[in-house]
Amino acid sequence: MSKRVRISNDSLNSYGTRVLTSGMNVEQYCRNPVLLYQHERGQVIGYVKDLKVENDEVTGELMFDCASELSKRCKKQYEFGSLRMVSVGIDILELSDDKQHLVQGQTCPTITKSKLFEVSLVDIGANDDAIVLQKDGKRITLGKDGECPLPLLNNNNFQNPEQMDQKKLALSLGLPETADEAAINAAIEELKTAKAENADLKKNNDTLTLERITNAVDKAVGEKRLAADKKEQFVELGKKVGLEELQNILAAMTPQVKLSQTIGHQGGAPTGTPVTYSKLSEVPADKILELREKNVAEYKRLYKAEYGIECEIED
Repeated sequence: MSKRVRISNDSLNSYGTRVLTSGMNVEQYCRNPVLLYQHERGQVIGYVKDLKVENDEVTGELMFDCASELSKRCKKQYEFGSLRMVSVGIDILELSDDKQHLVQGQTCPTITKSKLFEVSLVDIGANDDAIVLQKDGKRITLGKDGECPLPLLNNNNFQNPEQMDQKKLALSLGLPETADEAAINAAIEELKTAKAENADLKKNNDTLTLERITNAVDKAVGEKRLAADKKEQFVELGKKVGLEELQNILAAMTPQVKLSQTIGHQGGAPTGTPVTYSKLSEVPADKILELREKNVAEYKRLYKAEYGIECEIED
């Protein structure tokens, strides 16, 4: 019973190229599945039975016709194990230097499309998956002392993924692309330290700002510009608008403002009679926050009237 052998797969050969199984056309070969010896025309020793293309490899069974002394000898040596390497002859139809088709150590473009025209039993190939290539009518023998006219890849077309990541990381850290791992690690540690210091600085600044906002509100309460029960509201307002705008708002409040006054009512105006304010300081202290949140346009108008500059908040 004949054993199934691997005829070709996607592995890298010794000439730095690969033949993609997915792009290999075997239709014509299956019509004439000739088995040669050492890729030599006229040295037919049998045929390949049950050729299959699956799981990224081409396999088949070698059938020796024993019609010649060469075929008989090859069969005996194949069964004995002294001849065991199988190789393909293909026409190159398409090459690609796209990174998605390259693997570590590859120096020539990948053969993405090809046509199988013969299979041979060989003694010594270029590697475990030896092949013979043919491009533009010129034969490329992958064996000892063979020449390969395939173009070489540009060094930038393929790099070790780890090297690519290291180069990219080095550049992102402001280092030259040739920086070694030690330099990159040192830069990362410096970045971590700076990040931690910035986080601490921001935390300290936030704490200091909150302290200043709270002091400004406490001062307004002490000056009777603001009722004590409104303290938390104005602290939260300060967090939103910032210390400077909060101080402007508090400064615009008139001390001893009657808390009974409401927006739309002022002094002895009859109930239901609307009052139009001309500037922010005329608005009752306990209604400024409500005005800012519910009537942004009016708040902006009064703010500009008070300070002569626009108030940059969203409507």
